[in-house]
Amino acid sequence: MTWVHGAYAAAGIGILMAAVLPPLVRRRPFSMPMVFLAAGAATVLLPLGVPVVDPVRDRVWVEHVTEVCVIVSLMGAGLAIDRPFGWRTWAGAWRFLGLALPLTIGGVALLGVCLMGWPPAVALLLAGALAPTDPVLAAEVRVGEPASGDDEEDEEEVRFTLTSEAGLNDGLAMPFVLAAVALAAAGDGWSAGWIGHWLLADVLVRAAVGLVAGVAVGRLLGRLFFRSRHVRLSQQMEGFTALGATFTAYGLTELLHGYGFLAVFVTACTIRGAERGHGYHQVLHGFSEQIERLLTVVLLFLLGGYLVADGLADLRWQGALLGLALVLVIRPAAGAAAQLGFPAGPRERAVTALFGIRGIGSLFYLAYALGEGPFTRYADELWAVTAFTVLVSVLLHGATATPVIRHLDRRRERVS
Repeated sequence: MTWVHGAYAAAGIGILMAAVLPPLVRRRPFSMPMVFLAAGAATVLLPLGVPVVDPVRDRVWVEHVTEVCVIVSLMGAGLAIDRPFGWRTWAGAWRFLGLALPLTIGGVALLGVCLMGWPPAVALLLAGALAPTDPVLAAEVRVGEPASGDDEEDEEEVRFTLTSEAGLNDGLAMPFVLAAVALAAAGDGWSAGWIGHWLLADVLVRAAVGLVAGVAVGRLLGRLFFRSRHVRLSQQMEGFTALGATFTAYGLTELLHGYGFLAVFVTACTIRGAERGHGYHQVLHGFSEQIERLLTVVLLFLLGGYLVADGLADLRWQGALLGLALVLVIRPAAGAAAQLGFPAGPRERAVTALFGIRGIGSLFYLAYALGEGPFTRYADELWAVTAFTVLVSVLLHGATATPVIRHLDRRRERVS
């Protein structure tokens, strides 16, 4: 049982590091995720006998832990966004969702077929899993705490676009993952039967249910938080109610067969709009951020151990090339195409296109799909490519986010 006591000690040290590291790395060219990935890898390399999580064997556990991490991060992201919702004010997010997301999925799927030699269903699964972005893994490129003043509309465009894109595409990537599952299960390949059902049920209906449920739950909770005569929770300033809002929106929406990820983010934005300048948003956001950081630390530590123990051993050079192509070529090109004609400076457009960070959402989608479709033969290699891509993203974006964003901030200050 020695390793159990060691695990307690390691967990305690890790939690303390999660609190200590953010202010220490804030202005340095590396990030907290980089540290915990390295710590996980180093722990496995040491002769401590620490068990390694196998995402194929432990698929159910991985699916649900990553699921909780994603929905908590979505709630925090929605509460942090100061800008009022609108077609024009959120134009950057719509461009990335409507153009960059499908272009990225198409590019990765094409490489999966041509470079990896995979069947279309497997290639589409990888593309759908790697499609959502995750600025949680580089704090410099996401919006900060909710503002409590009257400057909500002054939110900086790069951070806003990357945060709102990540909040929405975590739900909108799911239809492509479900399409891969349906394609793998269909014996007749690309048939009008399952494609028509997919478009109606998985794209239109489930997205609509997620949107409506998110607005409804958000309005109800906004009233309970800020306007109820009898129980106004904002007066108590309890942060854990953010977790209640997260699970309520997600669970009810999934029971209604809608997209829970989309509903959680919409719920958070709706709660924020109920009383935009109230200080309670900072309390809710702070609690969500703490839970998110704790879960992210655990998952990245385990991911680092998996990469060293098994992940890199299952990685072919073609898979490594695909991951590098996504981070260095496909996402930047898709992001640049999405911003053609967008009223932002060239530096801002370049940074927004480059920082399409891959993270925890990709791990969830892959774990979920492997439990739904006949992908067992390709499971090890799919995990290897996905984990390697997340590793590349964490290292590259973690090292460059701070100097790049600080350069943009200094330049904006000089102009203003």
